[in-house]
Parts: sequence; C-alpha cells; structure tokens
Amino acid sequence: MKDESGGLKEWVIPFAFVLCAGWVIWHGPAYILDFIPHSDESKLAQMTALHQVKDVTPGLPGLFGGLADPIDWIALLLVPVTFIMGMRSIVPAAMEFVPVRAVDKFALFIGRITMILIISMTLIMLYEVFLRYAIEAPTLWANELTLWIAGFVFMLSGIYAMQQRSHIRIFILYDIMPRFAKKLCDTVWVLLLWAFAFFLVFGSYKQVFIVKFYRWEMFGTAFDPPIPATIQPMILITICLISIQAMINLIADWNVEPESHSAADDIDEEELAAIKKSVGAS
Repeated sequence: MKDESGGLKEWVIPFAFVLCAGWVIWHGPAYILDFIPHSDESKLAQMTALHQVKDVTPGLPGLFGGLADPIDWIALLLVPVTFIMGMRSIVPAAMEFVPVRAVDKFALFIGRITMILIISMTLIMLYEVFLRYAIEAPTLWANELTLWIAGFVFMLSGIYAMQQRSHIRIFILYDIMPRFAKKLCDTVWVLLLWAFAFFLVFGSYKQVFIVKFYRWEMFGTAFDPPIPATIQPMILITICLISIQAMINLIADWNVEPESHSAADDIDEEELAAIKKSVGAS
C-alpha cells in the first residue's frame, strides 16, 4: 500500500528532531567547552558559568571528563539520526513540486521541520496570551522564544521555497526568450547567487563564528536566549544551503522544458469556487 503524505511519522520525526536540536542549541556552551575549549582562562570561566546557569539538568555529571552530560550526548547523537529518518520518511504532498529526487528530500524534511516550528511558535503565543490576559501572569520567555523560533522559520523556509521553485520570479521577458537564452539566464542568476553567498560568508564568518558563536553571545534580557550566537551563524549556513539547492535545481531542470505563464495562473480555482459559494453564485 502506498504511503500518504501527512502521516503520523511525518509529524513525530520532525518534532523529535526539533526537540533534540533545541536541546543541543540550548546547551551549546557545554559542547563548545568539550570540543573547542577556550585557551583564555577568563573566557573559559565565563562560558563555564554560563553553562551552569543555563543547564537544564545540573545534577547529572559530564561524560568523558567534560561538561556535556549523558542527555546532552544522546540529544547530539539523535540530531543526525532523526534527520536521516525524517528524510527517509518523506512522502511528497499533492501540492509539492514533482518529481522528487533523493537529494530533494533534504529540503522537503526542512519544510517539515519548519511546519513543526510554526506550530510550536503559535502554541507559545497562545500560551502567553492566556497567561497574560486570563490569569495576569505573563512569562519572561515567551516573546523572546517566539522571536528566536521565527528567525529559524524565516531562514529554513527559504531552503524549502528554493527546492519548490516557489520563490518570486518575473517571467515577462523570460517567457519570450528562446530555450538557450533561458538556460543562460538560469545559469547567470545561479552564479550571481553563489557569488553573493561567497562574499557574504567570506566577509562575515570571523565575526559570526569566532565572536558570536564561539563566545556564545546571549540576547542580554531576563530570559537571555543565545539569539546572536545561533541566528547569525544560521544566516550563513542558510545562504550556502540555498545556493547549493539552486545549483541542484539548475542541473535537474536543465533538459526540462520550462512552463509557460499567463495571467490565468494567478487564479485560484478553489478559492474562486469558495467565493462563489459564499455569495450564492452558481
């Protein structure tokens, strides 16, 4: 029997990945101190104190002489495991771009992760609204956690949108070009994207990875999440993944005849039918 999209495993596995990845990110100082410890004693002490404050399981001893405890190691090992399981469990939905190759399942699973993050963000906001207005006991963390998750949603959705070819494109001139000119345009814009990614990473990787990430810069609030330490590196990682996906799309679509576009493409037949039904039109 053929699997259908939206099955239970396409919810459970991305949720498990988000939990494991969230645990790993929150305990970032422990991994940094275990794998690439600071040589500066003051920074080493600062990072150690930060880990002690943020550690969710302070009672557990670290493994292998480090700060990361058994749960930290299990979460770290489960991140690639759940990601691979998620890629293998992907069943494309009817509205998603086809055909789907094995390499496309990376971006498709990213889309499923984004879905879970959006749901999580919505639940957090609803929880905060309930606490704030129903029992007048607002949290210190809901707003910043929502902001933090939204940053990841914004970036991860870009990878998925690139794979789905759903990014904004203007076809007025493109559609009237001969096939060889269309291929030339496709190649040029991919090269321009790669150039942009190269100069962005080259110009900012020291500031991002050495200053923000390696020092685990926090947000500086009561909740104090590591937004600078995680979002800024994720920007560089995302632009690299989008560039790679753009090249994959270029290769995959090289011998595929591009679709023609018209004003009729902007008409959503289902939405039009719903509007007619709501006003009683036949």
